[in-house]
Amino acid sequence: MADRVGLFSVGVAVLLLLTVLELVRRRRLLERYAILWLFSAVVLLGFAVWEGLLDRVAAVIGIAYPPTALFLIAGGFALVLLLHFSAAVSRLADQSKVLAQRNALLEERTRRLEAAAAATAQAAEDARGAEARASAPIPAADAAEGEPARVTPIRRRTGGR
Repeated sequence: MADRVGLFSVGVAVLLLLTVLELVRRRRLLERYAILWLFSAVVLLGFAVWEGLLDRVAAVIGIAYPPTALFLIAGGFALVLLLHFSAAVSRLADQSKVLAQRNALLEERTRRLEAAAAATAQAAEDARGAEARASAPIPAADAAEGEPARVTPIRRRTGGR
């Protein structure tokens, strides 16, 4: 029975080790996080391969039942992971806040530049329209009907008549 448990423990530790290495290879797990997981896999593999190690660690800690020492070590490892990930999340939250503020400033700057460009384009269009209206002849309007006046052609006079 102890051999089956030992083989199962070695299998689980090796599977964890290979999984972490594969995740790092595929770039799904950053190296700084992989170090913690690799350390835990090596510790588990050490406990699984060296049968007396857990007994010695339990004796050093002062625990009479060795599996309890394993749970204590696992709990300590979980606390270290939680602390590490809490620090990482805090750092990322700060970075996210700074990026959101920078994004808001850039959006406001873009909005102002677009408004200034639109105003400049409108002013240029108004100036071109004013120039076109100033250079075009203005037809005389009939005051009663509001229609343009009819222009009679001017005949050129020739010297004989």
